[in-house]
Parts: sequence; structure tokens; C-alpha cells
Amino acid sequence: MKTSEQTLQQIERALRKITEKFPASEEAAIMTDIHIRVSQDTGELTVFNDDEVEITRCVVEQWIENKDDDFYEKIPSILRKCIDKHKATIEDMSILKPFSFVLEDDDKETIAELYLVDDETVIIDPDLMEGLDDDLNKFLDDLLKD
Repeated sequence: MKTSEQTLQQIERALRKITEKFPASEEAAIMTDIHIRVSQDTGELTVFNDDEVEITRCVVEQWIENKDDDFYEKIPSILRKCIDKHKATIEDMSILKPFSFVLEDDDKETIAELYLVDDETVIIDPDLMEGLDDDLNKFLDDLLKD
């Protein structure tokens, strides 16, 4: 599934609506997670706070009735890309740190932690870390040979 420009715009619009609900100028809300749910059948992207109160929702047309078996494996990297683009605004949201963006499926099961907002901790995108173990093992083997 190649992500269309329209899909990225729809996700970014939803992220902007989240940041508008928690502007930096207001007193910080106490939340631990922002829950993002996506539906493969309806294409809906819905965002909730910890108390299951809906923050925003949109329909991503490209996702409607998507039949890809690996749909839920592809979505985290798409969402991370959009979150990263709005990183500065997200990190200034009036929510007490640390808090996370968490991707869930229709059954409210956690699929992936997308982004952690904390002053001292950074979560690196798993796609970026892919193959690191093999590289480190090869480096260690080469080092031990000498």
C-alpha cells in the first residue's frame, strides 16, 4: 500500500486537531496516552484520551475496506512519519509529560507505541533500528578476530 498525499494530509489534519485541543498556553492536562484507533473496514481514524473521550476523528479514504493482510503492520510507520512532521507542536501540547501516542486496533488492543513525549527519553522508530543487531554482531565478530 503506497500512501497517497491525500492520506498524509488527512492524518496531519487529525494531528492538528489534537494539538488544538491542548494548546501550549493552557494549564497542562493529566493524561498518560493519546489512543489512536484505525479501522481497516471503515477507514476511520479515531483519537481518544485516557477516559475514552473522543478527541477527533476522520475517515482516511485510502483505508476504506482495505484488504491487505499486513494493514496493521504498515500503519505505524505512516503515523510516525506524520507525527514526526509535527513533532515541535506535539511536544508543546499542554499535557503533563511523559505521555504517549499509542496505536490500537478496533478491539482496543495496543498495536504499537508511536511516539513518547518526555523531556529525557526518546523512542527511536523501530524501522530505523531494523538490522542493528546483525550489524552489531558482525562488528563484534570482526573485532574479536583481531
